[in-house]
Amino acid sequence: MMPYEFHDLKAKMTAIPACPQCTMENIYPDGANYVCANCGYEWSMVDDTYADDTAAAVIKDANGNVLTDGDEVVLIKDLKVKGSSITLKMGTKIKGIRLVGGDHEVDCRTSAGSFMLKACFLRKV
Repeated sequence: MMPYEFHDLKAKMTAIPACPQCTMENIYPDGANYVCANCGYEWSMVDDTYADDTAAAVIKDANGNVLTDGDEVVLIKDLKVKGSSITLKMGTKIKGIRLVGGDHEVDCRTSAGSFMLKACFLRKV
């Protein structure tokens, strides 16, 4: 028969999930995180799968004002559009912005076309 300590340790080891990145089971706890020994991926022991749904990200402009859908903004510097010869000029007013997730937080339309912009290059009017 197994000693109690070994049985308790075995129960704890089976409770550790597989790596979400490489799906291997060579995982060890490190503080408040799990670490995969195979790929080096780290993730929190706390199940935060619903944390993004409850707490919406606050997107702020260059001056620290909170942006919302439908706001009117102005470009604070000239922006060269990657992959084309278009340059969005400083002072261009953009109406009816839409906030989206990701690196470029603002989806908008200008006279030059539709663009995804970073909020740090915008100022709320």
